[in-house]
Amino acid sequence: MAWIYIVEDDQNIREIESFALKNSGYNVMDFECAKDFYKKLADKVPQLILLDIMLPDEDGLEVVRKLRSMSETRKIPIILVTAKTTEIDKVKGLDIGADDYITKPFGVMELISRVKAVLRRSKGMDEDKVLSLADLYIDNEKHMVYIKEEPCDLTYKEYELLKLLLINTGIVMSRDIIMERIWGTDFEGESRTLDMHIKTLRQKLKEANVTIKTVRNVGYIME
Repeated sequence: MAWIYIVEDDQNIREIESFALKNSGYNVMDFECAKDFYKKLADKVPQLILLDIMLPDEDGLEVVRKLRSMSETRKIPIILVTAKTTEIDKVKGLDIGADDYITKPFGVMELISRVKAVLRRSKGMDEDKVLSLADLYIDNEKHMVYIKEEPCDLTYKEYELLKLLLINTGIVMSRDIIMERIWGTDFEGESRTLDMHIKTLRQKLKEANVTIKTVRNVGYIME
């Protein structure tokens, strides 16, 4: 069964999460600060991380950035657990690489459901190492995008969105499917967030001779 690391400074919440996950058959280790979490991470990489944003020694968003910058931890699914509820906090967390977002207080059944969904998606990622179309090239192992052999700087979510569209070249991807695959959950502002990412992708890919077309009332297609 999957190993799950909990990084949460609130002991009561940490115990609730740990108890619920263990009762669902998962192996669990919990930490109250980022420092202890990093030490264990050097020994064993988990299949999923539950991460509080408000940690005593380091901002949780910075932890996400570090994990996404290292090859050995880049693909570990991360669920942010926090009391922050504004849309901008949610967008920021998901945009830098978190896979899901749970707002405190939350129910145990919701927690388990989110964990199962994220693990299911991560297991289904059987992707090609190299993807290309016209003058666009993705090296999936290095997590790099090239246009006419020149590096193209994308955010984590822009990269994941581009990869999804490229894998499905010529196929219309509905908005719901895109949101499920890239962001994973419902939150206010989802539609605007997707539109914003499509807009920036189009700007960055203008020299690649590829097109992300809008299919009205349905979604998007890469051509």
